Formats: sequence, C-alpha cells, structure tokens
Amino acid sequence: MRHCLVRSACLVAAAASTAAAQLPLTRTPQRPFGTLREQAALQQQWLQERLATVLPALMREYKVAMWVMPIREYNEDPVFSSITSATTFAARRRTIYIAYDPCTAERNPSACTRPLDLVALGGSSQGGLWKAVRSTKAIAGAGAVAGRQAELWGDEQWSALKAEIEKRKPRNIAVNTSRTWAFADGLSSGEAEGMRAALGPTWTKRMVRAEGLAVDFIATRLPAEDQFYRELTALVHSLTQRMFSSEVITPGRTTVADALWWWRQAVNDLGLGTWFQANVSVQRQGVPTDQLDETTVIQRGDVLWCDVGITALRLNTDTQHNGYVLKEGETDAPEGLKAALRRSNRLQDILFEETRPGRTGNEILRAVRARMTAEGLDGTMYSHPIGMHGHGAGPLIGLWDYQDGVPGRGDHRVRPSMWFSSELQVTTPVPEWGGQQVRVAQEEDFIVGADGKPRWALTRQERFWLVK
Repeated sequence: MRHCLVRSACLVAAAASTAAAQLPLTRTPQRPFGTLREQAALQQQWLQERLATVLPALMREYKVAMWVMPIREYNEDPVFSSITSATTFAARRRTIYIAYDPCTAERNPSACTRPLDLVALGGSSQGGLWKAVRSTKAIAGAGAVAGRQAELWGDEQWSALKAEIEKRKPRNIAVNTSRTWAFADGLSSGEAEGMRAALGPTWTKRMVRAEGLAVDFIATRLPAEDQFYRELTALVHSLTQRMFSSEVITPGRTTVADALWWWRQAVNDLGLGTWFQANVSVQRQGVPTDQLDETTVIQRGDVLWCDVGITALRLNTDTQHNGYVLKEGETDAPEGLKAALRRSNRLQDILFEETRPGRTGNEILRAVRARMTAEGLDGTMYSHPIGMHGHGAGPLIGLWDYQDGVPGRGDHRVRPSMWFSSELQVTTPVPEWGGQQVRVAQEEDFIVGADGKPRWALTRQERFWLVK
C-alpha cells in the first residue's frame, strides 16, 4: 500500500477485488497498477469470468444458440478486445470465434448448467479459454517444428466453420451486423460473403443479427473490474488536482497549453495511455470565451476546466473537473462561482435519480430535461456509457446537440453492471462577475451496480481545485 502513487489511490486499493487479491501487484510510483505481466494476468482472470458468466447469461437472454464472429487481422471486430486476452493485439490472419450454447438443445434449457462451447478457428486458444482448431496439413520445410500443426487458411477455415455448425445444428446463428451500433457491426462485407458462400442456404437462412448481445456483452462489467476502476479514477482525480494547483500553474506565466502538456506527460510517464487528446480551457471575467485559447496565459481570477481520460488494462476513464485561480487575498472561490458548481452538482443528482435499469437513454433524457426546466437549470445533458471504449457500448443519454433524444443509440436500455460518464453542463450568471454567464461542465464516471443503483466510481467534484 505504501507504494501507491498517491494517497487517494492507496485508500481505494484497500478495497481491492477478489481477483486482484489473488494476484498481488508490484506497485511503485512509476507502476501504479503493477507490472505489465501482472496487469495481463489480472485481465485474464476477468476475461475468464466474463466468458463463463456474462456471455452465457446474455446468449440465453437474447435466445442466441450460436454466435459466430469471423475476424481478420487489421480489420478487427469491435467485440474483439472483449473476447481476447490482453496479450492478443490483433487477429491472427483470420480467426473465426464460435460461442455455442449447448443448453439450447436440451429439453429443459432453463435447468441446464452446461458451459458454452468456445471455439477459435485459427488464432490461439487465448490462454486455454477457447478451443483452438488447427489445420490437418503437415508443415513442410526444414524449419518445421515436429508435431506442430499448420494454421487454418482461406477456404479451409470456412469449411471448418460449416463442419462445426453441422455438428451442433444451432437453431440460429448470430452475426455482428447493425446499422445502429458500431459495436455490433463488426462483420465486414467480404467476410459476410465468404461465410454465406461456404454455409449455403440451409445455414445462411438461420443467420440473425446479434445487436443487443454484442452491445451488452461489451458494456457489462464485473465487480472485480468495478474495484479496479475505483482505483483508476482515484489516480485521475489526483492528477487533475495536481494540474490545477501551484505545482503546475504559476499565474501570469503558465499558459493553457503548458497545463495541457503537463497532463499528457504525466500520464505518459506512468506508462499509461489515453483514448483522446485532453482539453484545458479558461473562463475570465469580462472576456468572451472565443478570445481565450491554448496560448492564453492563466491569470488570477480565472476559472479553469479540463476534459481528460486515462486508459489502463483496456479500460477507460472520462473526467471533467474545474479549478479556480485565487486572487490576492482570497482563500476560496467567490460565492457566485461556488453556487454555479452546486447547480451542476444538482443536475448530477437528477441524472442519478432518473437512471435505473430498464429505462432507455431517451426516456432518462426526457425525464431529466423536464426536471431541469422545472428547477430552472440552464444546461445540457449528454452522458454516455464507458468501459472497454471511451464512448462505450450502451444507451446514450443525449448528445450535446441532440437534447430531444438520440434515435437508435438512445433507445437501448440501461442494465445492471454498466458504467457511464455523467457528462453535463449548467450555465449560471455570477454576481461577482457582473452577471456574466459561467459554464460549469462536469464529468464523472459512475457505475450502475448489480443492485441497479447508480454510484460514483470514486466520488464527484463538489469544490473547485484551487491554484494559490
């Protein structure tokens, strides 16, 4: 614990998950989440549990007997990172992943407890989690390894797929095709042509879309991942506080770009990545925002804002925090600015109160917008799922420019064990600034728990980070 990067990360590490407890991590200030090897082992534990618990439950919910995912190298399906090991960076030539639920063939499927058949035609077994099927052809050449089988190739793969299907005779075959969801549209046109030609009309007519299955499998997270995410969020919070402090900012000298590049370097120095270019901006009394850019020198009295994210163990964060540069003699932000922040917090409260499993993103948006009007909150709601992707799989709760609902992607329903970013803003006139409108945009990641109740991944910002 004493090797955690920051005190907040140490505190949340005390609530480590069962999976993490099985794998003690070697932490140093340069390695807040252990070595790459330890991270990969932890991710493998998560993958094993997801394939054993989350996937069969979703296949049965969506009444899918077989899910077939042909994936080619450099044209990977969005679901690829959710079904493969951390050490697998790309599909091997082509890998056709097959998930078959044998319980669909039972007389009483609801009483069946048999595990899924997980088959990989080509590629690896992903650490033994998939049954890797190889070619029966011998490897020729002086460099051939005795007993090693060649990889499936070309039409041989499609023939192997047909054989696996004929052996199991599934009542339907789900494929990743969607006009709504990128996450469920991984079957390329070329692979679809090859698959249909190989299977013929008998099996092709059993092909169905797997939109909900793909989206919800990518979106659903484990309790062990929740615990890690808490620690990852603690790291984000500690870095935003450092960025918006006198450690980084010297009023009258530091530019917006200086703060931005400090963030990028700090994340890089930790051996971590991000899924988008961070943003930092200022608001200033008496100055239109379009006159303030990255070259702006930060001054006392400025309101600071950032939009940042970190990627670790294939999981992503998305955070917007606010700071204030104290004027000489000040010990806190003016009351008008603090009131503006509280109004943004109030919109977060409303979002939590309206977010629950079974509701669509558009239903939540309409309810939130109605309450904003009733309470006089001048703002926008544009929250999104997060997890394996920054703008993740699951229902959108508005977009900044679609406040009346998002067709398609806003019609998906919230489920337990989904993660979201509560992205929103409220604009408020500040008396100390002569009634000038100040926009307080906030974003905090939250978890819809297995009990269906939303909770913050760590906490939310309820006061400005202060630059002295």
